Amino acid sequence: MNRRLLTIGAVAGAALVLVLGGAAVARATGVWDDGDSQLSGPQAEQAKRAALAITRGGTANAVERDSEQGATYEVEVTRPDGTTVDVRLDERFGLVAIDGDSESSDSGDD
Repeated sequence: MNRRLLTIGAVAGAALVLVLGGAAVARATGVWDDGDSQLSGPQAEQAKRAALAITRGGTANAVERDSEQGATYEVEVTRPDGTTVDVRLDERFGLVAIDGDSESSDSGDD
């Protein structure tokens, strides 16, 4: 009986380790990514350059993965006039859309 309980405990412990380990790997690799994770590295830099070329200057504030309107990247840009827009880019860093940044504006005039 003691040996049986020990075996059940070992199997349950191993299953728990596998579940928690799998969850950690999935989280680290972005399996549960909601599309709004900050992006860094060469892809982010290329997306910033493309967005700034499209807006003819300004400051690129953040780059995120995106899936809205068929986009792959979203770059938040503050234009030289102070307005903020979201520049949505495809996988080749081409323009998909420019949207007013609803997080920085309380008006519906975007």
